[in-house]
Amino acid sequence: MRTTVLLATNNDHKRSEMEGICFQLKAEVDFIQPKDLGFSFDAEETSDTFSGNSLIKARALAHLTRGELLPGVTCNQEPEVIPELIYRRLGSVPVPVLSDDSGICVRALDNQPGVYSARFGNEPGKDPLTDEGRNDLLLETLRETEDRDAHYVCNATLILDHERWIQVEETWHGTILRERAPGTTGFGYDPIVWLERFQLSVAQLPQDEKDRISHRAKAIQRLSAAAGWVDTP
Repeated sequence: MRTTVLLATNNDHKRSEMEGICFQLKAEVDFIQPKDLGFSFDAEETSDTFSGNSLIKARALAHLTRGELLPGVTCNQEPEVIPELIYRRLGSVPVPVLSDDSGICVRALDNQPGVYSARFGNEPGKDPLTDEGRNDLLLETLRETEDRDAHYVCNATLILDHERWIQVEETWHGTILRERAPGTTGFGYDPIVWLERFQLSVAQLPQDEKDRISHRAKAIQRLSAAAGWVDTP
């Protein structure tokens, strides 16, 4: 039986990776995003942990599916119309909600940028940096640093209903390169993270391999087992 899950993001890269991961797992899950239903939302990520921000985003969207707007959450539609938008598309409400808070932690920087990975280098009044800009800034910050150890973190939160939710967190280790090594896969910091085992940057790793071994893959694998999307021994 297929399960439809509403993602608490409009990041197409995350959706694509989650679809690839579930394909590898043979988990029958269909992901949709708020923009597919005609709305968008934003939740203030006020926690200093991946788990805290993941839960904030998941709860914000879960409450919107019930027509409720939590403090610190904005939506481009009146909250009471959200259940109707979902029902028009899916024929039922509410639906399971999945959020993902992820980033990269650099040992020499006391595990920064961490939860600020997507906002690294942003300055008030200026346009946010692009992925390339954040990569270049991190490389420059580490220019004189010999310790290049780093790890990705992914925290995934699945809210099944108002009484049941699942949260898992996983990591994936690598080292920071001294210059970008772009490839055809990945996004974010992937062009500057080196995987010694494969002798490739994450951006050069084949996508199907990344969908088996990444921080996000490991988190979704565990979450899928807990949610009953895949058979477990």
